[in-house]
Amino acid sequence: MSDDEETPREPRYIKSEVRERDVPNKESSNKRARSRSRSRDRNSKRKSRSDRRSPSPVEDRSRNRDKDRNREDDRRRDRESDRDRNNRDRERDDDRDRPSRDRRDDRNDRRDDRRDERRDDRDDRRDDRRRRDDSSERSARSPPRRSGQNGTVRDGPSKDGPAADSSAAPAAPAKETKTGGVYIPPFKLAMMQKEIQDKSSPEYQRMTWEALKKSINGIINKVSIANIKNLIPELFYENLIRGRGLFCRSIMKAQQASQAFTNVYAALVSVVNTKMPELGELLIIRLIIQLRKAFRRNNKPICLASTNFLAHLANQQVVGVIVPLQIASLLLEKPTEDSVEVAVSFLTECGALLSELSPQGFNGIFESFRNILSEGTIDKRVQYTIEGLFAVRKTGFKEHQAVIDALDLVELEDQITHEDVSLDDTLDPQDQLHFFHVDPKYSENEDAYRAIRLDILGDDVIDEIEGRAEDRPPGESDEEEEEEGSDAETGGIAAASGAAGNKTIQDKTETDLVNLRRTIYLTIMSSLDFNECAHKLLKINLGGHEIELANMILECCSQERTYMRFYGLLGARFCLLKKEYAAVFDHSFAEQYSTIHRLETNKLRNVAKFFAHLLHSDALSWSCLEYIRLNETDTTSSSRIFIKILFQEMAEFLGLPKLNERLKDSTMQQHFEGLMPRDNPKNTRFAINFFTSIGLGGLTDGLREHLRNAPKQIMQAPESDLSSSDSDSDSDSSDSDSSDSSDSDSSDSSDSSSSSSSSSDSDRDRRKRRGRR
Repeated sequence: MSDDEETPREPRYIKSEVRERDVPNKESSNKRARSRSRSRDRNSKRKSRSDRRSPSPVEDRSRNRDKDRNREDDRRRDRESDRDRNNRDRERDDDRDRPSRDRRDDRNDRRDDRRDERRDDRDDRRDDRRRRDDSSERSARSPPRRSGQNGTVRDGPSKDGPAADSSAAPAAPAKETKTGGVYIPPFKLAMMQKEIQDKSSPEYQRMTWEALKKSINGIINKVSIANIKNLIPELFYENLIRGRGLFCRSIMKAQQASQAFTNVYAALVSVVNTKMPELGELLIIRLIIQLRKAFRRNNKPICLASTNFLAHLANQQVVGVIVPLQIASLLLEKPTEDSVEVAVSFLTECGALLSELSPQGFNGIFESFRNILSEGTIDKRVQYTIEGLFAVRKTGFKEHQAVIDALDLVELEDQITHEDVSLDDTLDPQDQLHFFHVDPKYSENEDAYRAIRLDILGDDVIDEIEGRAEDRPPGESDEEEEEEGSDAETGGIAAASGAAGNKTIQDKTETDLVNLRRTIYLTIMSSLDFNECAHKLLKINLGGHEIELANMILECCSQERTYMRFYGLLGARFCLLKKEYAAVFDHSFAEQYSTIHRLETNKLRNVAKFFAHLLHSDALSWSCLEYIRLNETDTTSSSRIFIKILFQEMAEFLGLPKLNERLKDSTMQQHFEGLMPRDNPKNTRFAINFFTSIGLGGLTDGLREHLRNAPKQIMQAPESDLSSSDSDSDSDSSDSDSSDSSDSDSSDSSDSSSSSSSSSDSDRDRRKRRGRR
C-alpha cells in the first residue's frame, strides 16, 4: 500500500478554517474588549438605578418627614400671606368707607336734630290744643253774658270779668301765632305781636325767639373790620343771655363759611366775653368738642376751621395758652400729612403769641417739626409747608401778627381769659340752648336783661338803636340795609340825590372790558385766515381800547405751541391800516420787553418772532429798538434770548447785508444808540461779543472800528483839553498882570530870602551825603 493511500489528505477547506482560527485577529479582540466594557457599564448603571429605586426604610422615613415639614411650612406661609392680604384689604376698605361713614354720622346727627325740633313743635302744638280745649270747655260750662253798650259776648260769670279776659285772650290769636317754621312777613308779624295782650304767653315767647334768631344771624353775617364797632351795640341790644346758644351756633357757621373773617369774629367774641364771660366759655367748649369729632373722623376742613378759630381766640386772649399747646401736641403726636398741614396752619396763626407767652413749649413744637422733616416719612408737599413755617418763624411772624390794630378793641386789663378749659376735660356743649323752650319767668328775665343792657350801653345808645328801629319800614330787612350800605361804601353805585332823579352808574368791575376781550379772542379763534380776522375785528366797537386788541393778539400768539405766521400777518395788517395801531404795537413792544422775564421760553420765542415779522415787513417802525439797552447791567438772560431770536429771525428774512445796511442808516442812529453802544468800551465789547456769539458778527463792523479807534480818540482828547487849558491860563495871566505888578516889590525881598535859605539847605544836605560816603 502506498503512502498516499495510508495517509489521506484532509479537505482544503478544513485546513483553511483551522488556519484562520489559529491566526490571532487584533481587530476582533478590540471589539470584544469594547463590548465587555459596555456590558460592565450597563450593569453598573442598572445597579445604581436599582439602588436608587429601592432606598432603605430609614431613608424613606427621614425623606418623608422632611417633605411633610416643608409642606407644613408652605401651608403656614400661605396662611400668613392670606391673613396679611385680608388685613390690608380690610384696612383699605375701611379707609375707603370712612368718608361715607362720616357722612352717614353727620346725616344721623342732622336727622336727630330735626327729630328733636319736630318733637318740640309737636309738644308745643299739643299744649296749644289742650289750652284751647280747656278754654272752650270753660266757655261751654259758663253761660254767656252780654255786656253793656257794644253788645260783645264774654265768657264766664260777671264777677270774673278781668280774669276771664286775661285767660281767654290767648285763645283768639292762637291760630295766627303758630309759626312752626313757616315764613311770616315782617308787617304781619308785627301786627300779631301787637294783638297779643299776654307778653308771657308761649306764643309771644316763640315769636320773640324767632325774631331774636334772625337778628343775631343778621348782625353776625354783616360784621366786618369796617363796621364792627357800629354793630357791637346792636348785638348787645339783643338778649344774648337768652340767645347764647343761637349766638355760638351762628358765629361758628359763619366762620366755617368764610374763614378769611375769622379774626373779625374772634374780635367780636372778645368784646362780648368782657361783659358776658359765659358766652365766651360756651363757644370755646363747642369749638373743642367740634375739633375732637373732626379729628376722630379725619374731617380736615372742620379741623382747619376749628383750629383757626381757636388760634385767633388765643390771640385775643379769650383762650388760655394751654389749649393751643394741647392742640399742637395732639396734631403732632402721630403725624400724618393732614394733621401736619393743620398744625402748620394753626402755628402760623398763633405762633407769634406762643413765642411770647410760652417760649419753651413753642420751641418744643418746632423741635417736633424738625424731627418730622428729618425722618422724611411724609410727602414732599407737606415738607415744603413745614419749611415755609420755619421761614415765617425766622421773620418773626411779621406777616402774621397776633392782633391787627383795627381789631385790638379790648384793653388788656378788661380781658377775661378762660384758663380752666382744657382739651382733655369732659365738656357739656348745652345743645338744648339751640331750641325754643317756654320760660315761666319770661317777663322777669327780660326786665333783668334790660337792666344789664342799660348798664352796658347807656340811655343814649339804646334810644338811638330804638329810634332807628322805629324809623325803619316794617317790610325792610336788615340784609337789604346792609347791601345798600356796602354798595355805598365800595362805590359800586354812585347815585345822585333823590330829588335830582339822575343816577350815574360807574362800572368798576370791568365787566365790559372782560366781554370785549372775550369777543376779540373768539373772533381770532374762529377765523380761517388773517384777512377774514382783520375784517371781523374792524367791525368790533373797541371804544378807545385799541391796546386791548394788541394785547389779545399777542396773548393768543404766545399761547400757541409754535409760532404761527397768521398772527404776524394780522398784526402787520393793523399797523399798516392805521397809525393808531402802529403806536399801540410800539407801546406793546416796550411793555413786553420790560416784562420779558415773566414769560416762559416758548411764549418768549413766539413774541420775539411776532415783533420780528412786524419789523422786517416794515409794518412797525424800527424806532422801537430804542427801548433795548444792550449791556451787561441792563439786560437779563430772558431779554438776551429775546434779542437773539428777534435779530436771527430778521436776518433770516432780510439777509445779513440788508439787515446791516438798515442798522447803519444815518437817520436812525439815535434810536440804535442802546442797541449798538459806543459810550463805553466795556458796553461796546459786550455788544460785539453778543452778536458774534449768536452768529451775527457781521453787524458789528462799525462797533469794531469804533473800538479800534477808541485809544486814538482818548489820546486826542487830553491834547485838546491841554490846549484849551493853556489858552485859558494865558487869558487868566493877562488879566492878573496888573494885580501882580503891585505886589512884585513886596515879593522880591521874600523871594531873595527864600532863595538864600533854600541854597543854604541844599549845601547842608550835600555835606551830610559826603560824610556818609
